[in-house]
Amino acid sequence: MVQACSFKHEIDSNYYCQKLKFSCIQSNKIIYFKTSKGDFEVKLFGEDNPVTVSNFLENIDNNIYENQKFYKIINYPQISFIHGGVNPENKLYIDRNEILNKTSPSIPLEIKFKEEIKPRYNYQIKNPYETENLVNTFESGSLAMVKSGKNKSSSTEFFFVTSKIPELDGRYSIFGKIIKGLDVLKKIKKEDYIKAVQRSN
Repeated sequence: MVQACSFKHEIDSNYYCQKLKFSCIQSNKIIYFKTSKGDFEVKLFGEDNPVTVSNFLENIDNNIYENQKFYKIINYPQISFIHGGVNPENKLYIDRNEILNKTSPSIPLEIKFKEEIKPRYNYQIKNPYETENLVNTFESGSLAMVKSGKNKSSSTEFFFVTSKIPELDGRYSIFGKIIKGLDVLKKIKKEDYIKAVQRSN
């Protein structure tokens, strides 16, 4: 019984970073999306979502988003979902996974609660009242990973939202937000693509 508790305690961001074989970034970072519609600036929440951010930065360093289309745009009257990344339905996904030497096509769902030191992993909110205690919720320009299972995120696919959508809070890893150039995001159509994603110096 004690061993089980001890093991559970060890399952934190460092555990997953080691398991997924990348360096754990535990600070906020700025990145730049260069797209066919223009550029925008994104703040990544490394302090609250270190595993998701570390995975995303590794993808950037490996240039997997270079010249990738925004493969799915879902438009509703009040909100749009703009999907990007390497779509697993695309043959390139398999090729790029080999290049990346990804240990898994998925990473754990990672959400952070106020007053808690560490993020929770593989945990999806079921009680709507719990969303009041989330550190990050869906706002205009939020960046999240696509789901690849009930409590898993894709390791390569992401999406932006153009306005608040509280119905999805606590169900996706929200790990960043556009801080400059939101107007560019709102102009993106399905034929548009990412020229490059770059870290700030």
